[in-house]
Amino acid sequence: MKRMILFRTLNGVVAGIALSHAIALLSSLGSGAYLPCAPALITACGSVLRAVVLQTVLSAVLGAVFGAASVIWNLEHWSIARQTAVYFTVTAAVMLPAAYACCWTERSLTGVLCYGGIYLGIFALIWLFQFLTVWRSVRHLNNKLE
Repeated sequence: MKRMILFRTLNGVVAGIALSHAIALLSSLGSGAYLPCAPALITACGSVLRAVVLQTVLSAVLGAVFGAASVIWNLEHWSIARQTAVYFTVTAAVMLPAAYACCWTERSLTGVLCYGGIYLGIFALIWLFQFLTVWRSVRHLNNKLE
């Protein structure tokens, strides 16, 4: 289990940084200039380099947490409700402060609550899609057994 957590954590670090960079590239497409991070973060940090370093470190931390927390889905003695609640709580506890620190959300209570709501909505959609996919596979296997 420890080896699995370490492997997923390290993979998560790489994935977090890669995803952050990909998002920066995609969000820059419409502006005509490369924006490595939010302009508000650059202003808050005082330089582009400091802002990019902060965003890269926090993206690595996010990836590590998501990767490590994914082992929760392997705990077969836990109910799906418990797995979901714990995974959501752990990831949201890191995602919301990181989003605030990186200026991915408006720096206000309303902004944080909206970001939290968006996070919850995306989480719920992904969870529902995965649940339905597994449910369909199980149903298909059951039909083959009959």
